[in-house]
Amino acid sequence: MNIPVVYVAGPFRGSSYWKQEQNIRSAEEIALAIWQAGAACICPHTNTRFFQGAAPDALWLTGDIEILRRCDAVVTTPDWKTSTGACAEVKVAQDIGIPVLHSVEDLCQWMRDLYAP
Repeated sequence: MNIPVVYVAGPFRGSSYWKQEQNIRSAEEIALAIWQAGAACICPHTNTRFFQGAAPDALWLTGDIEILRRCDAVVTTPDWKTSTGACAEVKVAQDIGIPVLHSVEDLCQWMRDLYAP
């Protein structure tokens, strides 16, 4: 049985290291809930968490969009609209027809509909 691959979209950067870590933790909580719901999850926040300065930021952003293009759905964090990056990710998803869901509950309903007999 195939399971959907779901991308978490939300703010990464913050006004301080503390705020950035809170953004990452928020995305991690959603990622865990996605896994617990029965889908595979890509959480870009944790994928490059400690890589700042190791390569140009544009590489991380371009790479995240490429990973997103290969996913089946996107779940946003509650504050996704505060992030220009997350807004761009949502737009890409919408442009290529990937469902954008705003909660794990929405994801669960989408999965039920997807796999309904």
